[in-house]
Amino acid sequence: MVQIEELSFGYTRKQTLFDQLVLDLLPGNIYGLLGRNGAGKTTLLKVIAGLVFPREGRSVVSGFESRLRVPECIGNICFIPEEYHLPSVRISRYISLNAPFYRRFDHEKMSWLLNEFQLEPHQKLHQLSFGQKKKFLLAFGLSTSARLLLMDEPTNGLDIPSKSQFRRVIAASLTGEQSVVISTHQVRDLQSLIDPVIIIDEGKIIFQHSLDAISSALSFETIPEIKENLQPIYYEEGLGGYASILPNIKNKDTKIDLELLFNGVITNSKGINNAFATKPQNSV
Repeated sequence: MVQIEELSFGYTRKQTLFDQLVLDLLPGNIYGLLGRNGAGKTTLLKVIAGLVFPREGRSVVSGFESRLRVPECIGNICFIPEEYHLPSVRISRYISLNAPFYRRFDHEKMSWLLNEFQLEPHQKLHQLSFGQKKKFLLAFGLSTSARLLLMDEPTNGLDIPSKSQFRRVIAASLTGEQSVVISTHQVRDLQSLIDPVIIIDEGKIIFQHSLDAISSALSFETIPEIKENLQPIYYEEGLGGYASILPNIKNKDTKIDLELLFNGVITNSKGINNAFATKPQNSV
């Protein structure tokens, strides 16, 4: 679906955000792209979408270079940004103007999603609340049936019931030939949805594994105290003990804590990744 080959990028000549970045994304996955502010998450989505161009290397989507903006390619990519401006038109007018750019646009799905999100075709976009605008963009994006959906902080602005609704419609809307990349800080909002997990830091991919591989290599436990014979790869002190990440030597079945994993990778990426060295890896 997506191949990024030795890609270098910077917004200025003196600044380099990505240096020889390599990344492959396969169809049928909902990738979680995690990283700190300024790590390059949004920029990476823009590179894939062909909105900004690399200095060196290539971003290839379904066999086409993103930077060439070939209609056959961009008609199969839908990018939902975190920050957006919607015109002062009715929902129905926006759909009639923009749906033709996506040859597989599903009007029945759009109607279903508008109903799910309690939106009406006659409503004017500029009069919607921030959360309603976000719901509309999500509904439109899912209805494009684009093979590649790029979402930047999609749950920002949604209330708790809407976040649950978002997870449900995503799971119900996607097909096996589609891929989704979700850039987010809201790890807990999307923990039950994303797989595999990609973590980017300082312009580099420092972690990329499926949930199966993570649960096989790592154990997430709360331990009462830190002992010499029980040294976690990473831990955080909390109520009731220390939330810890340990090598899953005994093949324990523990619930993955993505927020703890993210903090662990950012703090001790070498230690976390070393735990995968002796485990068989699943393709992501």
